[in-house]
Amino acid sequence: MGKFEIKKDKAGKFRFNLKSGNGQVILSSEAYNTKAACENGIASVKKNASDDSRYERKEGKNGAPFFNLKAGNSQVIGSSEMYSSNSAMENGIASVKKNAPDAKVEDIS
Repeated sequence: MGKFEIKKDKAGKFRFNLKSGNGQVILSSEAYNTKAACENGIASVKKNASDDSRYERKEGKNGAPFFNLKAGNSQVIGSSEMYSSNSAMENGIASVKKNAPDAKVEDIS
């Protein structure tokens, strides 16, 4: 089972990572000014994760595929790592869809 980890960065802002059952980070957030805003971001991921139309499949400057998960207002709520192939990226999206809806939240800030 996946989990969300909330961390405070060096600048004092809050971020979350969604980790799969094996502990690999499959989605990372932007920086939030407050923990409450970060928790709202997690709620948005849980709400939008199962909707394939919310995933924006992209290509990095180095040609590596990655994806963004967007909320209903088209704002990015999480981004993936760079993947080695499109099929690896699709596996990452499938993992977010599987893990996010029921993931526990752990505050490690």
